[in-house]
Amino acid sequence: MTKIPPTDHGVPTTDAGVDGRIHTPNGGDGDREIEYDTVTTPVLVVGAGAAGARVAIELAESGLEPLVIGKRDHGDAHTTWAAGGINAALGSLDEDDWTIHAADTLKEGHHLNDPEAVELTAKHMPDRIRELAEWGMPFDRTEDGEINQRYFGAQSSRRTCFVGDRTGEAMLETLIDRAQALEIPYRDNVMITRLLSDDTRVDGAVGFDMETGRGLLFRTNHVVLAAGGFSALYHRHSSRADENNGDGQALALEAGARLVDLEFVQFHPTGMVGERYGEEWDGRLVTEAVRGEGGRLFNAEGERFMERYSPNQMELDARDVVARAIAREVREGRGTEHGSVYLDISHRDPDYVRERLPTMVERFGDLGVDITTEPMEVAPTAHYTMGGVDIDFRTGETGVDGLYAVGETVAGVHGANRLGGNSLAETVAIGKLVGAHVANAVTSRDRVPTVTGAQRALAERELQALDDLAAAEGSVRPIDLLEELGDLLWDTAGILRDEASLREGLAGIAELRARTADLRVDGDRTSRSFEYAVDLSFSLTVAETMLRTALERTESRGAHYRTDFPETDSDWRATLVLSADEDGLRVRRRGVADPSEAVRDALEGDHELDYHHLE
Repeated sequence: MTKIPPTDHGVPTTDAGVDGRIHTPNGGDGDREIEYDTVTTPVLVVGAGAAGARVAIELAESGLEPLVIGKRDHGDAHTTWAAGGINAALGSLDEDDWTIHAADTLKEGHHLNDPEAVELTAKHMPDRIRELAEWGMPFDRTEDGEINQRYFGAQSSRRTCFVGDRTGEAMLETLIDRAQALEIPYRDNVMITRLLSDDTRVDGAVGFDMETGRGLLFRTNHVVLAAGGFSALYHRHSSRADENNGDGQALALEAGARLVDLEFVQFHPTGMVGERYGEEWDGRLVTEAVRGEGGRLFNAEGERFMERYSPNQMELDARDVVARAIAREVREGRGTEHGSVYLDISHRDPDYVRERLPTMVERFGDLGVDITTEPMEVAPTAHYTMGGVDIDFRTGETGVDGLYAVGETVAGVHGANRLGGNSLAETVAIGKLVGAHVANAVTSRDRVPTVTGAQRALAERELQALDDLAAAEGSVRPIDLLEELGDLLWDTAGILRDEASLREGLAGIAELRARTADLRVDGDRTSRSFEYAVDLSFSLTVAETMLRTALERTESRGAHYRTDFPETDSDWRATLVLSADEDGLRVRRRGVADPSEAVRDALEGDHELDYHHLE
């Protein structure tokens, strides 16, 4: 992509002639003057990871020049942390087709998935993999030159394509190279804080340049949210602390869109353990590829405990099953002194481990652990959020004109629990479809959109609110509230939940929200303190929505486990749709459609992974 600096006047343009200045009273010190730039673009893509990049590529190939923005340096998106692989029914090693891929996805999602979303993803993924290979993605290959595929949990075949254990990094590099060849404009280190919406349509966005602090008004009639999920709300998670904090979901909800499936948070079974490896590494992902290549789980007593919970699929059962098994082992006193279990791949040939898992070998080696000869300590970590914005998967439409969403920002493909390897798949399969639709929706008028007086007034109120926030001189640091929120959610809405804990969580959210009235921001709008203050608003909003839907769903299904309702209830095969109005948050049920006949046939077929190939 082609970087657009703050003063660039190409397309998209920074309209220096109409830069805004807000004069506002500042007590006895005279008026404050808040300056901001107005940027014009036919399509604004919020998020520079795989989903945003694939949407932008499709837009550019259709003749448009979208603007892609990200909160970090370009190429430093969370996609790089998706290590293990990406699913596609290529059949390189085992018999496979898209209907079986779809069936596995529906089973893993406990049949709460949007069947159309699942089928679109499964159908399109073989072509998307071949496309990535054509663009230069260096997939691991078999001896006869086919794209190699590995075992991943809860799959009926070896379906997961990979680049060692750095698949997401390689994929994002490939997409960025393609975007740069198309000269797609982007700006990094920009945060969006509000969409300009009257609840029926979006006509732009407001944010700020995180390097300069200068306010930004984006003038556009089409906004695509590709801003990730909200797993970083939990204190132990596999994201960086400044990513996946719910900004995409909160922005959409405030703009008038609906959210669904917020109660479903996937806890990856194998995160690093801070008590063993240091706080910096607490919760960092130990890729499922370790288990996919034959890694075994043992408790502190040396028992291979998955024999008790899943004697057929063992360590490669669904992520929710394995995560709950580990949690139970620890809770019942069979964990290590660090509250963890052991993941061991030392029975495999050391050279094989180094070839297939180079990042894991290097990371643990830096910490003094040779995984080719000794086990790792692991425990569950918040990893992925199945819930998000409610969209039409053929178009990305949210129900708010001009607003679209894609990637982990949305819900539907994964249902109650995500099949490993499907997150990267969704970004490119659905990203291409959304990009094509948005390209067709852009009119000649949209290429030079205008901002009405009312919209500019809304934008200036938001910029003034940001300036007020930056000047906050209370006694509570935003980072402290975020850390308390992480502990609260881990304790009340973690792997195991019940009514009492969820109500405790909601009460805790209310108390944290009250304390935001006494915030203290240290530094200006370029400071990390100010960034955390903005994050806090998004995070509290999404945490409340998650707790409310988790309280509403009185059953256990997939990643949502209620100890007071431990069984799955067939009457609860419905999604919970959440919206906001002047009276607050509203939750309602919505039924789930049935899959196509071809996928129903696959569901009835005898397709099951033979885990013991790895023994």
